[in-house]
Amino acid sequence: MPAPIRLRELIRTIRTARTQAEEREMIQKECAAIRSSFREEDNTYRCRNVAKLLYMHMLGYPAHFGQLECLKLIASQKFTDKRIGYLGAMLLLDERQDVHLLMTNCIKNDLNHSTQYVQGLALCTLGCMGSSEMCRDLAGEVEKLLKTSNSYLRKKAALCAVHVIRKVPELMEMFLPATKNLLSEKNHGVLHTSVVLLTEMCERSPDMLAHFRKLVPQLVRILKNLIMSGYSPEHDVSGISDPFLQVRILRLLRILGKSDDDSSEAMNDILAQVATNTETSKNVGNAILYETVLTIMDIKSESGLRVLAINILGRFLLNNDKNIRYVALTSLLKTVQTDHNAVQRHRSTIVDCLKDLDVSIKRRAMELSFALVNGNNIRGMMKELLYFLDSCDPEFKADCASGVFLAAEKYAPSKRWHIDTIMRVLTTAGSYVRDDSVPNLIQLITNSVEMHAYTVQRLYKALLDDISQQPLVQVASWCIGEYGDLLVSGQCEEEEPIQVTEDEVLDVLEGLLVSNLSTPVTRGYALTAIMKLSTRFSSVNRIKKVVSIYGSSIDVELQQRAVEYNALFKKYDHMRPALLERMPIMEKTATNGPTEIVQTNGETEPSVVESKHPPPVTQPTNQANDLLDLLGGNDVVPVIQTTMPTKPASAGGELLDLLGDLSLSGGPPPAPAPSVPTSQPSFLLDGLSSQPLFNDIAAAGIPPMTAYNKNGLKIDFTFERANPNPNIAVITIHASNSTEADMTDFVFQAAVPKTFQLQLLSPSSNVVPALNQGTVTQVIRVLNPQKQQLRMRIKLTYTLKGSAVQDLAEVNNFPPQSWQ
Repeated sequence: MPAPIRLRELIRTIRTARTQAEEREMIQKECAAIRSSFREEDNTYRCRNVAKLLYMHMLGYPAHFGQLECLKLIASQKFTDKRIGYLGAMLLLDERQDVHLLMTNCIKNDLNHSTQYVQGLALCTLGCMGSSEMCRDLAGEVEKLLKTSNSYLRKKAALCAVHVIRKVPELMEMFLPATKNLLSEKNHGVLHTSVVLLTEMCERSPDMLAHFRKLVPQLVRILKNLIMSGYSPEHDVSGISDPFLQVRILRLLRILGKSDDDSSEAMNDILAQVATNTETSKNVGNAILYETVLTIMDIKSESGLRVLAINILGRFLLNNDKNIRYVALTSLLKTVQTDHNAVQRHRSTIVDCLKDLDVSIKRRAMELSFALVNGNNIRGMMKELLYFLDSCDPEFKADCASGVFLAAEKYAPSKRWHIDTIMRVLTTAGSYVRDDSVPNLIQLITNSVEMHAYTVQRLYKALLDDISQQPLVQVASWCIGEYGDLLVSGQCEEEEPIQVTEDEVLDVLEGLLVSNLSTPVTRGYALTAIMKLSTRFSSVNRIKKVVSIYGSSIDVELQQRAVEYNALFKKYDHMRPALLERMPIMEKTATNGPTEIVQTNGETEPSVVESKHPPPVTQPTNQANDLLDLLGGNDVVPVIQTTMPTKPASAGGELLDLLGDLSLSGGPPPAPAPSVPTSQPSFLLDGLSSQPLFNDIAAAGIPPMTAYNKNGLKIDFTFERANPNPNIAVITIHASNSTEADMTDFVFQAAVPKTFQLQLLSPSSNVVPALNQGTVTQVIRVLNPQKQQLRMRIKLTYTLKGSAVQDLAEVNNFPPQSWQ
C-alpha cells in the first residue's frame, strides 16, 4: 500500500477545491484511505493520519472514528506520537464519552514521566477534558507537580488544579498547602496562573476567601513592582509591564476587598497609583484602568478614590473606540445610585452619547440620562431627552416615552410644564406610549383645575394637526367632552384663546368616529365625548342623531354605548345633566405611613412630604367589602357602595356607577363608558320612572332610632319605604358631632346577612362639623324580600384632631315597621 500523503499536501489539495462538493469528495476519499490504514494497524503512519483527521475535524467533517487511534498514540513512547495523541484527545473526546476513561492510566504515567514536556502534555489534557472521576484519581499527582521547583510545570499544574476544583470542589483543601508559596515565584507565568487559582478558590469558598485575605499586602507588593519596574522586553505590551498579570491581580483584589474594611484600606493606595500612572493612549492601559475602576467600586474605598474612578469612566466617554464608550456607560449605570453627584459632573458628555450612531451606546446613554434626572436639572435634561425622542429610532421610542412620563411625574416644577411635556411626548411618539399613559394623563389633567381651559385648547389644536397618534386622540377626546364649554367660551389666561364654534368641535369628534386611523377604543372615547357635550352645548339635536346612528354599529362596544346613551335621551332625560356632569378630582392612593420619603437623584436632602390620607372619594368596592366577616360565618353579602363625590349626591345619583361615570377604584377610568356591572343586583333599577328617584318615596310613619352614640359621634336612622317596591326599606343616616373639633375623612360602612341586599349611596360630605353645627347624611337601601327581622353591623372610621379612629357596632333594635 502506498504511503499516505502528508498533512501539508492534504491542506494544499483541499484549498484548490473550487466548490463545496469537490471539497467533500476530496475529504471522503482521504477518510476512506485513513480508515483502511487504521484497519491494517499501520503504526508507521498513524501519527500522520490522525493529524490529517484533526485538520478535517476542524473543517467540520466527522472524525470520531479516530478516537481509539488517539489513545494508541498516547500510549506510544515517542514524543511526537504523544503530542498528536493528546491533541486528538482534547479535540475528539470529552467526558460524555466512555472512551476517555481508558486514558486515566496513561495520563497518570505521563504525569510521573521524567521529561517535563510529556508531563506538560498530560497536565494540559487533564485540565482540558478531565471528568470528575479522572480529577479525583489524578488530583494527587497534580498537587505534587504544584510543589515542584520547575516553573514550566508549576504554571501548567496550577491551571490543571483550577479545572480539578471546578469539577470536584471538595478537593480544594488538598491544594491549600501548595498555594502558600506560589506568590513568591519570580516567574510571571507561575504568578499569573497562581492568581487564577487563588481567584477560583476564593470565589467558590467563603472559608478560602477569609484565609487568603492575609495575602493582600503581598499582592499589593507584586502590583507595585509591576508598575514601578522599568522596561522589560519579555513582558512589555505597548509600554506596560505584563498587563495580563496586572488585570488578574486587580480582579483578585476586588474579591478579597469586598465587604472587608482592613483589606480595602490596604489596597487603596496602590489602586490610586494604578489609576494615575497607567498610560491611556493604548487599549492595554484602558483595560487595566477599567479593572481598576471595577475594583474601586466593589471594595470599601475612600470617597476621593471613587470620584477618581468615575472621572476615569468620564474620560472613557470621550474615547473614539465604541467599545470603550459602551463599557464606560455600563459601568456608570451601575454606580450612579451610590455616587450620583460624581456621575452628574459628566452629564453633558453622557447626553452627547445620545447622538452616537451605535444603537447599543444610545440605549445605555438613554438609561443613564434618566437615572441622572432630578429636580435641579429636570428642564434641561427633558429638553435633551425630548429632542432624542423626536429623532430616535422606533425601537427606542416606547422606553424613552415611559422614562419621560416617570421623570416628569416625579420632578415636574409646575403643572403647566408637566402637561406641556407629556403632550409633547404624545404628539411626538403617541403610538409608542404604554397603555397606562392615557389614564395617568387624564388624572393629571383632572387634578390641575386651573389648567383645564389651557389644556383643552392645546389638545384641540393638536387634534387639528394630527389624528394618527391614538393616545393623544383619546386624551383630547376625553378633555373636549369634559371641558368643551371652556373651549368654546374662549376662557384661557395662559395664552391667547382660540375662536371655535360648537359645530366645529362636533365636526372634529365626528371625524374621529369615521376615520380609518381611529381604533375601536378611540371611537368609544369620541362617542362618549359627544354625549358629554349634550349637556355643555346647545346642539342637542345634532348629538342625538350621531348617537342614534351608532346604535346599529357592528362594533359591539360602540353599539352598547350608543344604545345606553339613546335611553338617556328618551326615558331618563331628566337624569342626563346629573349623569354627565364633570368628573370629580381623582386622588392617587397615598402611602399608609405618616410620612413618605421622596427619593431624589443626587439632591442635597430628600424632601419629606406629608402623606395624604385618601378621602372617601377613593373608597374602592373591595374596601367596602372588608365588613364581610362582621356578622361571622358565610351569611354576609357584599356591600354595594357607589363612590362618594365631594358634593351631595344629586337626583338619580345611584345610577352614576351603573353608567360608568365614576371609577370605583378611584383611579382614572380607561374611558367614561357606560356598562352595567353584572354584580349589581337587579333591585337597584326598581322604582325608576319618568320622575326623579326619590320623589316616589313616601314617609311610612316609621319612628327614627339612634344606632350609635359614642365619643361625641351620634348616628341616627330615619326610615321610609319605596312605593314601587315595598320590599325596599330606605334608611337615611344622620351623623352629628358634639366634640369641639371637626371629624374629617368620615366613612360609614355596613354589612347585612345574605338574605338581604344592601346599597350605600353617596354621603353628603366626609366632614362631620363640630358642636352639632351640621350633620352628614347618607342613604341606605335594603332589599328584604323574605320580610325577616333586620340585623346590621356598622363600621365607622374618621379622623379627630389628627388621630385616626375606627369603631364597630351592631344594630338589632330596628322598628318592626322598617322590615315588616
